[in-house]
This record gives sequence, structure tokens and C-alpha cells, in this order.
Amino acid sequence: MIKIVGTGSYLPEKIMSNFDLEKLVETSDEWISKRTGIKERRIASENESTSDLAFYAARQALQMANLLPENIELIIVGTSTADYPIPACAPIVQAKLGCGKIPAFDINSVCTSFSYSFLTAYSMVANGLYDNCLIIGADIYSRILNWKDRNTCVIFGDGAGAMIIKKDNSKKGILSYQFGADGNDAELIKIPVGGSKYPGHDLTDYLYGDLFFQMEGKKVYEFTINVIPEIAENLVKKANMKPTDVDWIVLHQANLRIIDTVAKRLELPLEKFIVNIERVGNTSSGSIPIAIDEAVRSNKIKSGDKVMFIGFGGGLSWGGLIVEW
Repeated sequence: MIKIVGTGSYLPEKIMSNFDLEKLVETSDEWISKRTGIKERRIASENESTSDLAFYAARQALQMANLLPENIELIIVGTSTADYPIPACAPIVQAKLGCGKIPAFDINSVCTSFSYSFLTAYSMVANGLYDNCLIIGADIYSRILNWKDRNTCVIFGDGAGAMIIKKDNSKKGILSYQFGADGNDAELIKIPVGGSKYPGHDLTDYLYGDLFFQMEGKKVYEFTINVIPEIAENLVKKANMKPTDVDWIVLHQANLRIIDTVAKRLELPLEKFIVNIERVGNTSSGSIPIAIDEAVRSNKIKSGDKVMFIGFGGGLSWGGLIVEW
């Protein structure tokens, strides 16, 4: 089966607190904290790109796994803020790491990107196509936010997390999974201009806000509250487990209220949930692997633990797994 042999993460040095945001947009620390649970987030420096954040996180994962870049056989980067619209981010990361000319590609499912990347990598390694895979979730949302929109700019932070999986003789691996998408609600999270539909060749045709990330927050929150707790319950059932059999739960760090709702639905204490949203905000694709790396390095997640992680976001999309560590 598959063993997770290394994790890593990277957060930019610059910290932006809720009090800093009060100077940029009409908001307050109380307003942000009460609605999201976020107190501060990290912002990438001007000379940092998404591939840089991914590189730093990957380097940590390689060190933990005791592997060299040339040992890696496959790279998948989950991101919705690649360095360029074309090419993908993964080949750039491959070159920065000094890997061989191995397959390297991106998966963009917005905040669900890491979950989709993990399932894809797992499938390819488990089927013997490759011996190992470096999986990275990385995003710099500070570059795509409208800093005049208080409903979105207060939520996100920048960061990257990485994980290395390897084929193993043990029986460890995925115990259950559930993925899906509902394209009928694709318009709820989007950047209207810059794609093939509205390429933005003449920017006078569009509103300023159409160039940046947009989200209908209330509708997305309703979707999340209705769908994610059910997915958590289904994952437990599919694995023939009880909620109490799960050692750790890592939800996409989108909103503390969502985490509270899942905890109540599963009748589990919040102590079983890995939570870092207060310090880092919503890091999109980086959210789950950053939280997992912090938990591994603080000796919370240990070998043999059963870990549930669920990503959700634009598409609308979702992807959850229970993995034996």
C-alpha cells in the first residue's frame, strides 16, 4: 500500500493582523474574529511566487523523508494561483528543486486542489505507475484579492504545504474517500475576467472587481454547512469505523464555525481537530498540508493514526479521505 514518508510547509514572513486590515478596509478585529476565527494571516513578499512557496515546503518534506530531489518520480501541485496562466507551476518547482525530467503537473480545484492531488497521486503510485510522488498545495491569494472587498480580503493568507507518499509493503493507506463537484454553483466562487470566456483584452469592458477573486460568501457557507458534515459521517461509515476511531481531523481551514459544526455533528471534541486558522487564515490549496505538517512536527499525528482530511471550495467541489498514517 502507500506510506506518507515526509511532510513540509512554508509560511511567508510578513504577518498581517486584523488590526492591519482595519487600516485598509472598513472592518474590525471583532467582526473578522467572530465570523471566521481568523486573527492574522501571512502575506508573500513581492519577490516570492507560488513556485517559491511550493519549493520551500517541498524541501522540508524531502528532508523528513530522507530523499534527494533526484529520487522523486512524480510531482503534482495543487494550486489556483500558479506563477503564470501558462505554464503549470509543477514543472517550475521541478526545476527549482533539481529533480530529473519527471512528470510534473498541476491540479486546480481551488481550495479542494490538495485533496484531488493526493487522490490522484495515491492512485498512480498504488497502481505501480510510480514508486513515489511529491504532492504540494500552494497558493498566493493576496495577489488575486480585491483589497477593497472586506468580505473576501480578510479571509485569505498565503502559504504552501507538501507531502511525499511512497509505495510500501504495509497495509497503510486510504481507508475511505468521497469526492464530488456541483458545477451548477460554479459561479459562486470565481475570477470573472482572464479566462477564455472573458479574456480581458480590453479592460474598459469590465468592472474593477471583475479582475479579482469573487465569492458569494453566504451561499458558499450554506453549502459547506450542509455538505461537509455529511461527508465526514460518510467517510467514517465507509471505513467501517466509529467517529471515535478517528484520531485526528483536518478540515480545510476556511472558517472556524464550519469546524465547530462538523465537531458537533460527529459528537467529537474540538481537541481532535487540527486547527491553525487563527494564525494563518484560509491558505486555499496549502490549508490541509500546512496543518498536517504542523501536527506531524508537534508529534500529534503519529504512525498508525487514522487521519481524516476534507477539502472543499470552488467548483463547487469537495474531497475527503481517511488515511492510516
